[in-house]
This record gives sequence, structure tokens and C-alpha cells, in this order.
Amino acid sequence: MRRAQVSLRTAERSQARRLYALISANLEEGRLLPRTLGELTVHADRFVVAVRRRKVIGCAELAPLSHTVAEVRSLAVDPAERGHRVGTEIVEELRRRAKREGYEKLCAFTHKPSYFIHIGFSMVPHGWLPEKIYADCVKCPLFRRCGQVAMVVPVVALEDVHDPDRTIDQPTQSVAP
Repeated sequence: MRRAQVSLRTAERSQARRLYALISANLEEGRLLPRTLGELTVHADRFVVAVRRRKVIGCAELAPLSHTVAEVRSLAVDPAERGHRVGTEIVEELRRRAKREGYEKLCAFTHKPSYFIHIGFSMVPHGWLPEKIYADCVKCPLFRRCGQVAMVVPVVALEDVHDPDRTIDQPTQSVAP
């Protein structure tokens, strides 16, 4: 049986509880930093969600750090949907949005650098992203001992070959069943 299509779109405030559930599940696995429901509600419009059969199966935020740098924040995919390129498609959509919004680079802080390397990011010293350090890291109780790796990709290098409102379809599109 064929999997239903996955579509990518901007999250709505009404989906904040589902974002919170996805992020909390990944937090328990040690993959993400905590987010509050209030924070997710306020910033819902900065999130891209992957939806299958009206169910949110993945999400990530395009969080501005400066006028030139944005961050992939809170990338989370339902465990049952992992391995089907849902996270990769979300990050690619964030790259397209970052490019449209005029950012020069996109960063991520992660415990899994191999995932981001596979999709075009490079590891960099934390000091190369002072916007992130001053916006978030200095306030964090794990500052200087979090173990996360700083990653960056220039958005100008992105080839915008996809329709931003497309639906991911099997098997010709990039999300495999």
C-alpha cells in the first residue's frame, strides 16, 4: 500500500500543541532543547510543518538571529516517519524561505552533525555564529558544556528548483515510502 502524500506548509497557532508534543518527544530522546507552549504559539508562523492526512508529522522553525543569519530550530519528526526524508524536506523548505527573506546563511546547533552534513551543512566553531551565542547560548545553563555542534550553510548556494507550495508525492518526489 502506498503512503499518503506529505505536504509542507506554514504552521498555524492552532497547531502549537502538536508542535509542543513533537518537540517534547524529541527532547526526551536528548535531541532538542526545551520549548514552552507559549513560545511555540507566539512563533507558530515561523514553523514549517510536514502534514500527512491532516496530521502534523514533522516541524522546524526558521528563527531569525540577525538580518543575515537564521537558525533551523526545533527540527522534529514523528518517530514512525523517520527515514522517509521528511526532516530533509523541511530543512530544504526552510532554506528556500531563508533565501526569499534575504538571509545569507542558515545555521543549526545539533548533537547529530552527520545528519546536517548529509544535507549540505558544514561544521564551524561556535564563535563563527556570535548571533546565536548572544541570543541564546549565554542564557543557557549548559553554556560552554552543551555538546552541540555548530553547523552552517550559505543560502545563496541553494538552487531553487522546487515549487514552494508543492506536495511531496511518491515515488517521483524525494520523500520515500
